[in-house]
Amino acid sequence: MHHILRRGKKTGIAIAGGIVIVVGVILIPYPGPGWLIVFTGFAVLATEFEFAGKALARLKSKYEMWVEWLRRQHVSVRILSLAFTGFVILLTAWFLNTFGLLNGFFDLGLDWLESPFLQLIK
Repeated sequence: MHHILRRGKKTGIAIAGGIVIVVGVILIPYPGPGWLIVFTGFAVLATEFEFAGKALARLKSKYEMWVEWLRRQHVSVRILSLAFTGFVILLTAWFLNTFGLLNGFFDLGLDWLESPFLQLIK
């Protein structure tokens, strides 16, 4: 019986850690805690899986290298990085029909603001 409980705990941690990592990866391009969520997912996995602890250490090292590299770059590169983040946010808002809702609310008549996903549903 103890073996079954142990296997269940390990499976639960694997599923929970995996879900947290997937959510974190989805959130990486957005401002906020995307990387923190990924690190948390690996930390959860590391409680049961040795590979996850090694992956977490390596990932944190690579992240710190990226941040240091970005700090050393010319301001134009940093602005480009920020612009890319802004573009991803705007694209996501468009796909989620945020602009389409505003278009309908204010009756702007700008049909291109509606999400292309709505065209598939109609």
